[in-house]
Amino acid sequence: MSETIEVTESGEDILKNASFNRFGLISAILLIVGCLGGITVGMGAVNDLFALSLVVITTMTTLSLLLAIAPMKYIFTAGIIAVSVDLILLAYYLLF
Repeated sequence: MSETIEVTESGEDILKNASFNRFGLISAILLIVGCLGGITVGMGAVNDLFALSLVVITTMTTLSLLLAIAPMKYIFTAGIIAVSVDLILLAYYLLF
């Protein structure tokens, strides 16, 4: 008989192992933040200076922290802020 072992990680486990999985997480964060920022700018943030500034500042902060090899805690925080700003503005531009 063969047994299957389920491996599940909680949010705390991911944060604890973030330094070990740094390069995989960096590639995912880079892809998500960069593409979502570009889509948000393309959907209408390019026409509004305030919205464009929000998207560019949060996206570039995240990408700068990735490039500077900052602690993963800071990268996660900046990435969450960038994604939330992008999603809010994207929802606004899709609805109006």
